[in-house]
Amino acid sequence: MISQAASPSVRKGAAVAGIAGMLVLAGCSGAADAEPPADSGASTGSGTYVDGTYTAEGSYQTPETVEQISVTLTLESGIVADVEVTGDPQARETEQYQGQFIAGIAEEVEGRPIDELDVSRVAGSSLTSGGFNAAVEDIKDQAAA
Repeated sequence: MISQAASPSVRKGAAVAGIAGMLVLAGCSGAADAEPPADSGASTGSGTYVDGTYTAEGSYQTPETVEQISVTLTLESGIVADVEVTGDPQARETEQYQGQFIAGIAEEVEGRPIDELDVSRVAGSSLTSGGFNAAVEDIKDQAAA
């Protein structure tokens, strides 16, 4: 076992650096809390989105490749009335995970306000969610009143 004791000046320097880092992080947190809240949009179905059907592409990184999915949402008063996801898997394993995601996504998002959508794992698929969430952000931009 190799061991080396740090000198008191090294320990003091490390302590000062640690405290400075905590203060910087605390300052970042306080600044974000001090900002006025952004308009929440259609989170209550307030109609800030135009009703209709919108499609967007979303991509995400897997260990093997970058994958892409297509997301189509139908909105009614800012609420997701229908969802359709199609994939074009490049890797065999991705085909399985995209299939599981596609089979389970409707249960997760239909009937919910578009502003509340932020899926993380659907039917055991977690990476596909990144592409879905990116597509939803694009759809929000398209549907904004």
